[in-house]
Amino acid sequence: MNDTLPEPRITTTAANATTIKDLSDRAGFDEQFLGRRVPIPSINDVETTLLPYTHFSVLMRPDKRLAAITALGIDGKQLINLDRSGINWRLDPRLAEDQQTGERVYARNNIDRGHLVRRASAAWGDTRAEAAQANEDTFHYTNAAPQAATFNQSLELWLGLETYLLQNAADNGRRLIVFTGPIFSDIDPVYRGVQIPLRFFKVAVFLESGSLAATGYVVDQTPQLKDLPDVPRPGAVHDGDAPPLGPFKTFQVPIRDIAALTGLNMTHLSAIDRMPIAASLPTARITSTWRELTSPECLDLDFDLQH
Repeated sequence: MNDTLPEPRITTTAANATTIKDLSDRAGFDEQFLGRRVPIPSINDVETTLLPYTHFSVLMRPDKRLAAITALGIDGKQLINLDRSGINWRLDPRLAEDQQTGERVYARNNIDRGHLVRRASAAWGDTRAEAAQANEDTFHYTNAAPQAATFNQSLELWLGLETYLLQNAADNGRRLIVFTGPIFSDIDPVYRGVQIPLRFFKVAVFLESGSLAATGYVVDQTPQLKDLPDVPRPGAVHDGDAPPLGPFKTFQVPIRDIAALTGLNMTHLSAIDRMPIAASLPTARITSTWRELTSPECLDLDFDLQH
C-alpha cells in the first residue's frame, strides 16, 4: 500500500518561493499581548524551529514532524465569524517537507488533521482581511496533529474552554493567550512513520484582577486497552490499519504536570497556576490531582468567575 500513498518530498519551486515571501511578513505570537510578558515555553536539548503566522506561532519539533507547542493570542472583542470553505491544507515551505507531517499520514483512514491553534480563535483583527489571513494560516500542516475523527469532531468541551474563559475569566478587553500541543510518550502508536500522540495539553493565560493567571488542561484519546489487546504500545502500526483511538476525556491539571510530561519550560506559567490543588499539593505525583471535566462549570479555580 505504501507505493500508492503520497510520499514526503523536498522540493523548491517558484510557487513555494512566492509562498515563502508571502509568509515572511507574519509577526507571529505577541509575548506582550496581555500587557505583561508571556514568552513561549521552550524545550531543552531538542532541536526546534519557530514558525510565525498571523496571531500565532508554532514551535516545531522536526524529529517528531509535529509541533512541540503552539502559541496564540485571542482578542475576544475582534473575533470575526469566518468559514473554512475553499481553504486547503498546505505544507509550510519554510520547513523541509520531511520535517513536517503532510497528507500521507491522513490519506484514506479515519485520522483527522486536528487543529492545534483553533481556527475560530485565530480569526480576529481590525479588518476582515486580517482575520481571513489568520484563518487561512491555521491550515498549515505544522498546525495539525493526527487525531481520531470522532475525537477531533466531538471536542465541544475541549474547544469550548477557550470561549468559556474569554467570557467568564479574562479581563483586559477579553484577551486570552492559549498554548497548545501534544504530549508525546513511549506508549504512543507509530503510524506511517509518525507518532500519534494520545494526549494533548492546553494552557490558558489571562488577566484576573490585573494579575496574570493561568490554568492547564489535558485531553486524552487513549484507547480502552482491555478491549483492544492487539494495539501495539509502543511500536509500528501497519500502513493499512490506522491505530484505534479511544473516546476523549478532558481534565483540568496542574501546569507543572504538563511541564513534566512534555519537557517544556513552564516555570513562569506554573507560578501563576490558579488551580487550588497545584498550590496546596506542590509535590503531588503526576496525574494524581487531575480533575476530570464534564462541563466548563466544573473548573476548579481560586477566584470567582464573572457571570
